[in-house]
Amino acid sequence: MTAARISLISPTGALGMGFLDQSLERGISLKPDVIACDAGSTDSGPFYLGSATPKMSRRAILQDLRRLLLARDQLNVPLIIGSCGTSGVDSGVDWMRELTLEIAYQEGLRFKLGRVYSEQNTEEVVESLRSGKLEALPGAPEINAQIIQNCSHIVAMMGHEPIVQMLEQDCDVILCGRASDTALFAAVPLMQGFPHGPVWHCAKTIECGAICSTLTRADGVFAEIDSYGFTVEPLATEASCTPLSLASHTLYENADPYLIREPSGTLDTKNARYQTLSERKTRVEGSVFRPESYTLKLEGATCAGYQTVAIGGVRDPYILARIDSWLAEMRVFFKERLKELTGKILDQEVKLDISQYGRNAVMGVLEPVADEMPHEIGLLFTVTAPDQNLANDVARFITHTASHWPIPAWEGFISGIAFPFSPPEINRGPVYRFTLNHVLIPASPLSAFRFEQEDIG
Repeated sequence: MTAARISLISPTGALGMGFLDQSLERGISLKPDVIACDAGSTDSGPFYLGSATPKMSRRAILQDLRRLLLARDQLNVPLIIGSCGTSGVDSGVDWMRELTLEIAYQEGLRFKLGRVYSEQNTEEVVESLRSGKLEALPGAPEINAQIIQNCSHIVAMMGHEPIVQMLEQDCDVILCGRASDTALFAAVPLMQGFPHGPVWHCAKTIECGAICSTLTRADGVFAEIDSYGFTVEPLATEASCTPLSLASHTLYENADPYLIREPSGTLDTKNARYQTLSERKTRVEGSVFRPESYTLKLEGATCAGYQTVAIGGVRDPYILARIDSWLAEMRVFFKERLKELTGKILDQEVKLDISQYGRNAVMGVLEPVADEMPHEIGLLFTVTAPDQNLANDVARFITHTASHWPIPAWEGFISGIAFPFSPPEINRGPVYRFTLNHVLIPASPLSAFRFEQEDIG
């Protein structure tokens, strides 16, 4: 081990979310050995992977990235960015490289830039399936070669080893494709020989920045790791990191609050002890890491069609009293009309979902008060079809017919739905679904990834 302790700052939960200038200034004053920041996730659904589109705006990413590159230059420490472009596809890494070069030119910065690409070739994934190198995670859908080939993009979630590979090449700034959030923070400490238990638990704790503090906003934290444990404090002076705020973060995005799987093994926090050091700082000891067979989680998304939606509201008490049968009756008509106009069959070639917001739309069949009726309901009509023109055409006759669908309590022509927009149909474009929830057994921790490096400035 080269030092008694190592320190890191996690400036925000995701690049582009922002952070306070005074928090970053305080982080710089604490002289961390590493700055690391996640830039992506699957939390927002499959669209960003399927379409290779960043969730955060160019403006937001540029602002955060500029401040972190300047901080890195001032401190002369590694800056590690993971899951570039939200999903970590190759074009996301290239996009982040373009922004990095733009900032470096404008600010006169010089550094060595490393890039790690994690997008997978579909034919190689198919071959892994055939050779038994692909394993399904719990709840994973059934897959075959055709499903894999239909994926618009597949990424492998890297562990810390590819990042260490770039650090060993003396890269100052490292832009990663899809990466485990924790790997970004674990790479340098593990490279320097710190014990795996404290390192991985610290990395898990600070991966989302100040979310592990008492002020869960877009801001940062400072952490120190030693041979026995780690300490965490927020960069904002009005916030605190308490035993409860740190321990609760192990619940986030985990099926088990104590056992957290990484590519190289499992972090076990069952015997972790949390100790208050001050009003703002907490220390954690007792975490262990258990090495296991090496696997890489794969994420893949496929285009599921094209979508048009319409939003309307119903307040008529007679309609609300029989809302389910009212919607069911018009759905029968929609099926007949669709077959007449297009030859398509509803719920086969064309999907229609009608969600009742204000009644069961969020929980669905799990709603515990399903029979309670509000005084108004928002209806969301969602049409999914093989192409956008068909989705639009179907949505048009649905919105017109639905708005005037009769009810026995009223005689004559009625308008039962209030649509807030004209036209009510909203084109959503292509929609995607996740098709992989599997792990790859790689030849080595590095074999699934590609590496580039260059001198900037």
